[in-house]
Amino acid sequence: MMPPPVEERRFVSFDGTEIAYQAVGQGRPILLCNGLGGAWEAWSHQIQYFRDRYRLLSWDYRGLYGSSLPADPNALGVADHARDALRLLEEEGADRAAIFGWSMGVQVGLEMFRAAPERVASLAMLNGVAGRPWDYVFNLNLVGRLLPPFLRGLRSMPRTIETVIRQATRLPDPGEWAKRIGLAARTLDEQVVGELVMKFRVLDMDTFIRLLERMGEHDGWDLLPLIDVPTLIIVGSRDVFTPRSAAERMARRTRGSEIMVLPGATHYAALEYPEMVNLRLEKFLRERGYEAAQVGAG
Repeated sequence: MMPPPVEERRFVSFDGTEIAYQAVGQGRPILLCNGLGGAWEAWSHQIQYFRDRYRLLSWDYRGLYGSSLPADPNALGVADHARDALRLLEEEGADRAAIFGWSMGVQVGLEMFRAAPERVASLAMLNGVAGRPWDYVFNLNLVGRLLPPFLRGLRSMPRTIETVIRQATRLPDPGEWAKRIGLAARTLDEQVVGELVMKFRVLDMDTFIRLLERMGEHDGWDLLPLIDVPTLIIVGSRDVFTPRSAAERMARRTRGSEIMVLPGATHYAALEYPEMVNLRLEKFLRERGYEAAQVGAG
């Protein structure tokens, strides 16, 4: 499918950083927290499905796409993104929102709960972990030890990395390549993936690597026993980045949480099995009291 149209807006965040955000639809707000490097288009199927009953909001993380870099180069942590999200809700006049987080967006949603639990109506966590994500890749703690120094090394040659990324993202049919090497299911929406890859080409790699470092340092596991809002965890059985074992550990630590394991899905479940994901999200919202606006209601 083609990404649906959204309204592009801007606001000034808590520290003066200018943030670009996207909005569509009417009704109770759903805040879409992106994965790192992923733009709002990753939520295309959810936007299309929910837009006639909810107000869908997303934003570009500071330093990425349409959002500015902060004046303080250290203000790129997960907690900073969470503060941007809370400022976005203020900009929209939203007291509370249902949070849908994908990948790093799960960590951002959790930090929103830490900072302002009264603003979080519910948490839906897709293909993410509560923190220190490198410790869970391939279920190997070794990655968590080796990746941080590797990323520090990459930062010393950002122009080289940009050249490599530019070449890699110019491969024809990137979605098909992801399927061939087993990183995505055969049902992956290649058109949306093409849109995401095209946008990814323009990123500043030094900023992106710094964001990767900060994401890897973040730890929100301490929050899980404190969560007292409806929580849904969705994971793919073939997700090597945020595996099922990590999702099940999160569910055990979060009282009253629900978990859905999608057979055959990878880290990109929402783009592989959107109908199943959307129906599960809708059921979760309805059963947990976050009712939709009536279609056609004035």
